[in-house]
Amino acid sequence: MILNFDDYLPVFNVEGAFEEDIKDAISHGRFVGNLAYRLTGILGYNEDFQNLTAHAGMLHDIGKLMLGDKLYNRREDILKVEEMRYVRMHPTLGYELLCEKKIGNNELRQAVYHHHENYDGSGYPDNIKGEAIPLGSRILRVCDVYSALVSDRLYRAAYDKDTAMELMIEEVKNFDMRVFLGFMELIHSDDFYEMVELGVAIRNEKGAEEPAVEPEKKRLI
Repeated sequence: MILNFDDYLPVFNVEGAFEEDIKDAISHGRFVGNLAYRLTGILGYNEDFQNLTAHAGMLHDIGKLMLGDKLYNRREDILKVEEMRYVRMHPTLGYELLCEKKIGNNELRQAVYHHHENYDGSGYPDNIKGEAIPLGSRILRVCDVYSALVSDRLYRAAYDKDTAMELMIEEVKNFDMRVFLGFMELIHSDDFYEMVELGVAIRNEKGAEEPAVEPEKKRLI
């Protein structure tokens, strides 16, 4: 499944959002959505649920668009710890925006709302754990982390694919093991790296405003 940028531009046209943030949210969302579609199929779910996870993946970070002036070092008066507090608001803001605009059904919105929950209960916004986390969110969690690791960020360069998987294995407590094993199967599929190269290219083609620093191993976001 290839998610189309143009289909989502009206949805991402959030008042006050920075243009570069909209482009990043769409490109990252497209990558996550396509990974989620493939992973959901590998796990044995039907086309309807594959489409739902794909669209939830596309929309999962829409809440960040409402926080652009407080993120990415744009405000010198906001400390890093404060910026993280704002970052942790984005699933709730995204959920509320989807409800307000009547986008998707409740299952899709819940997948977006809980996409930063960790399987061991250490995530946010509600610190729920295990199968209390919606399945769509558990799928997005794996795909979102992988996409973030293999893409350039303002604060670091992309990790190579092998290092990304090593980091995810180190933090496997964050993931539903059945979902993670399905993702391991996905990465060994014949066309996986072609899909990843396309996704990374789309994410990075906009270019960073500042040069990315060399990556170092750290806790997953």
